[in-house]
Amino acid sequence: MKRTSRDIRTANRYEVLRQLIAASPTSRQELAAATGLSLATVATLVGELLDLGMITEVGFEDSAGGRPRGLVAVNAAGGALIGVDIAETYVRVELFDLALNVLARADEDMRPGESLPEQVVGHVAAAVGSVVAQAGIEGARVLGVGVSVPGQVDRDTGIAEYAPNWDWHDVPLLDLLAQRIAHPLYLDNPLRACAVAELWFGAARGRGDAVVVNLGTGVGAGLVLGGGLHRGVSNSAGEWGHTTLVLDGRLCHCGNHGCVETYVGAPGIMLNLRESSPRSTLLHPEDQTATIDALARGAAANDPVAVKVVRDTGRYLGAGISALVNLLNPEVVVLSSWVAAALGEPLLREVREAVARHALKRPLASTEIVLSPIPTDPVCLGAATLALEGALQSAGQRTGKRTDRSRSRTAPPADAEGAGRSPGTRPSTAPRS
Repeated sequence: MKRTSRDIRTANRYEVLRQLIAASPTSRQELAAATGLSLATVATLVGELLDLGMITEVGFEDSAGGRPRGLVAVNAAGGALIGVDIAETYVRVELFDLALNVLARADEDMRPGESLPEQVVGHVAAAVGSVVAQAGIEGARVLGVGVSVPGQVDRDTGIAEYAPNWDWHDVPLLDLLAQRIAHPLYLDNPLRACAVAELWFGAARGRGDAVVVNLGTGVGAGLVLGGGLHRGVSNSAGEWGHTTLVLDGRLCHCGNHGCVETYVGAPGIMLNLRESSPRSTLLHPEDQTATIDALARGAAANDPVAVKVVRDTGRYLGAGISALVNLLNPEVVVLSSWVAAALGEPLLREVREAVARHALKRPLASTEIVLSPIPTDPVCLGAATLALEGALQSAGQRTGKRTDRSRSRTAPPADAEGAGRSPGTRPSTAPRS
């Protein structure tokens, strides 16, 4: 799809704000150098962000002579963003200021079988209400809520098209959420959310090409190509967890056999443990988190069963990652999400050794394999940044409409209900709490 001038302006505004979040305060000249945009373009974009209240003037930098340069910084108190991580076993919500500092958190556990859309929406609404109350902010200050849901999603329609672990098909998730949540909503999936978090704040920052491997109940790979998030033609790029690792292997929820996810997702790791030691006390049959945590503690204590399971999991994972290294030639592969965080360095060592055995030497020589350095939930952080992108796009649409009307007295009025709404959002009809 060809990008319009408005799309380009929104992307440039996003990049300027991204640089400001990374390094505030800074001058317009430094922003131009960091973004590669002209000084005149940066000056215009800074003016727009000042008008939106997202950044603020903070004085002048010291000068050894000549005209002092004005400094701008993110206005952290200028709004709030919410990131929602919907996973198969929990809902986690974090509220951020505009500098993307966490101000409040809430968690909702989801029991096995508690996966009907209405049940999931109820947990999300409760957690969103909790973080807004904890932060003590006015609802109008929430610029957007980014919602990450497993599986394939259509950002433009707000539909969760396919979530194999829940057997969801074409669920109108954004419409259901809008009935309970009175803030602008933006839908995506954890692969994109984790990739954006690493691109802004983590191991992919400053990298042109990166792969962010999301290890949880489900498995996938967020892709950063050419310095930007790669979505694919239908927003489905990164479904690496459903590529075949073992011919005629384990049955996957997607209906195929031998998928990567069935060997390195949390249920697959539990099966690795069950096959290795059926009566192990490390296994908690109905609790993924407890099992992974027990394996992590066991590996740290050199428990032979735990060490073997982590080694076997690392071998499977390394074989799958080697294909990504050969195919994409990335600068960095990041192991992210809760399973990677729990198993940590022991898993990383096994993965590096396995990739070294399977990947071609030339692409591997240029690739680092690391754990995510992000201390908070990367999915929540990434979802919040996607909401920020949506808020900037909506602001750009409103600005464009005001500009169009100012140029022509005969221009028709904007549709009041849809004004300022970006693709993937829904107006909320729920009363503000």
